[in-house]
Amino acid sequence: MLGMLGGVLLLLLLWRTIEDHDTLFVLAELSHFAGIAVLAFKIHSRKSVAGLSLQTQLLTAIYLSVRLFCSFMMEYDIHTVLDALTLLATCIILYCMTSTEVALTYQKDQDKVKFYYVVVPCVVLALIAHPSTSHAFPFRALWSFCVYLEAVSVLPQLRMIQKSKVVERFTAHYVFALGLSRFMSCAHWLLQIMEGNKYLLQALGSGLWPVMVLLSEIVQTFILADFCYYYVKSYAEGTGVIRLPTGVV
Repeated sequence: MLGMLGGVLLLLLLWRTIEDHDTLFVLAELSHFAGIAVLAFKIHSRKSVAGLSLQTQLLTAIYLSVRLFCSFMMEYDIHTVLDALTLLATCIILYCMTSTEVALTYQKDQDKVKFYYVVVPCVVLALIAHPSTSHAFPFRALWSFCVYLEAVSVLPQLRMIQKSKVVERFTAHYVFALGLSRFMSCAHWLLQIMEGNKYLLQALGSGLWPVMVLLSEIVQTFILADFCYYYVKSYAEGTGVIRLPTGVV
């Protein structure tokens, strides 16, 4: 709840300072890439992947691959380039976690939420709610699938954190970067609604897909909000140790 309150205050700040809302999408993708870079630094410096969820990395690689494919088939812009870089970095992390000596430090016994438990519901939802554009149905379904999957891809990582309660520093940096990325993406839509974007308001009343997109953005922000609050709180207090109360994430 405190995390959501902080998010509202930050949203109001962005409302008063950001003029080009598309900038928020770029910042979101850069934040995600920065989080992956933190993981790469951790693996290189500590020779360990302890505390990291392989399942979340798999889910991330899946939705980025699908989104990249759709971008090449449906549209191509700066977001395509950023997605490609983030996917490459994620694949490197996956390689380290499965095929190098640091794989021995992977805590498989704590990574209980298997990726297919998350993928299957997203596939079903994508078949039900998808955009009604002129593109072929497979592309529209795939695009909606990656939107839904991105919203919940962090769940396995949060489940691992929930088990430990005290979060390793680099893992915390990574999850916070994800939270910031999700918030920026969500803010892109919310700020347009707050400013009365007629096209967006009409779209929200025209069918299920626009509502599901906005709901997905809100859900992924909400999932990480409390973690981000305790992350900021720990550094504001000068401890740098993230301890989560019972019930958080």
